[in-house]
Amino acid sequence: MKSIALIFPGQGAQKVGMGREFYDAVPEAREVFEKANAVLGEDLTKIIFEGPEDRLMATAYCQPAIFTMSMAALEAFRASDKFREVSVKFTAGLSLGEYGALCAAGVLSFEDTLRLIQKRGALMEQAAKARPGKMAAVIGFDKDKLVEICAEAGCEVANFNAPDQIVITGEEAPVSKACQKITEAGGKKVIPLDVAGAFHSSLMKPAADLFRGALEGVPLKVTDIKVVTNVNARPQETPEEIRQNLPLQIHSSVQWVDSIRFLASQGITDLVEIGPGRVLKGLIRKIDPALSVHNIQIPEDLQALPF
Repeated sequence: MKSIALIFPGQGAQKVGMGREFYDAVPEAREVFEKANAVLGEDLTKIIFEGPEDRLMATAYCQPAIFTMSMAALEAFRASDKFREVSVKFTAGLSLGEYGALCAAGVLSFEDTLRLIQKRGALMEQAAKARPGKMAAVIGFDKDKLVEICAEAGCEVANFNAPDQIVITGEEAPVSKACQKITEAGGKKVIPLDVAGAFHSSLMKPAADLFRGALEGVPLKVTDIKVVTNVNARPQETPEEIRQNLPLQIHSSVQWVDSIRFLASQGITDLVEIGPGRVLKGLIRKIDPALSVHNIQIPEDLQALPF
């Protein structure tokens, strides 16, 4: 039996119509969409399948939508013959995707995860309005030099996505200053991101403080499947550690490169990206080309799994 890790994408992977094939073909997946509608008290499924696109893109909808589609695809995987050929040892997710990882590992129930995602998104939006900021992706620039420039300019690193792709974050003026310095120092490409705020920065700390309260009383169960956290790229071993890391994750750097390298160090050679898009597969190709990443976006992907 092959040991694998399940990985889950973050915000930005959403697209209108995602998961429709699972809804139509797999009863276990359809049940996930219907459960999401019941928890949220509105027809999220209709927004996912029909849009309009600008509504799906709004933080209030895209975060629950990506999570719901990912969990529907996961249930389809679990219901397939292929799932009996593997042993899930680890889960991980990029930013929002960490909530999919927690749910998939059995740490959180689907209902509690969805409510926490809804609360997290609302608090982050509130913090972004109170202290506006911006983010930019930097392609092809030395990591240590970038960290140094950010410190000098007064901004921060949001995501270490791949060795050659790092996202910076903070108030508009410091981020703009850092972008200019990076370009002058030979950065290949600096791309301003179309986001609502300075996520994964200290500007999000008020959201994190309020989210800590939202976590109180939510049952957390540690299982045999280890969840690798964005905060320190290591498995979370206790409920107390999870309660500490989830608020921290809102304003800390996403350590995706180190998370993938940790999984490789544990003997994982195959990862299954569950949810919309293939963003994680592209990043992992740059982090460790020896790793195999398989995607589950539509039912046909299940049959293509090499297990």
